[in-house]
Amino acid sequence: QVQLVESGGGSVQAGGSLRLSCAASGFTYSTNFMGWFRQAPGKEREGVAVVSIGSGYLYIADSVKGRFTISLNNAKNTVYLQMNSLKPEDSAMYYCAAVSGRWLGAAWSNFKNYPYWGQGTQVTVSS
Repeated sequence: QVQLVESGGGSVQAGGSLRLSCAASGFTYSTNFMGWFRQAPGKEREGVAVVSIGSGYLYIADSVKGRFTISLNNAKNTVYLQMNSLKPEDSAMYYCAAVSGRWLGAAWSNFKNYPYWGQGTQVTVSS
């Protein structure tokens, strides 16, 4: 069973930075996708950034490109989301998500493809 443990998040003023971490355990396949989604009140859960563990491919949403960076520590099975130049519209609950044994490719941003989820961490950006 895959387990995801998140850390990071919090409150920051616009223009500030935050870093999220997600440590995974229990992967049994070599092809795994792991990354971050977010959900603001009244909105659908959206993909922010995901990394393909094993191949190292990175996928990142256009809305955060140039501001957010996703990275992977393979030895620790930990994914990081560095969020810079934060905007109030980035405020949301951020969730770590993972899928094991599947290649998602262009389908990486569909939250329905991920069976494993962290508990979520709140990010609030004030103007």
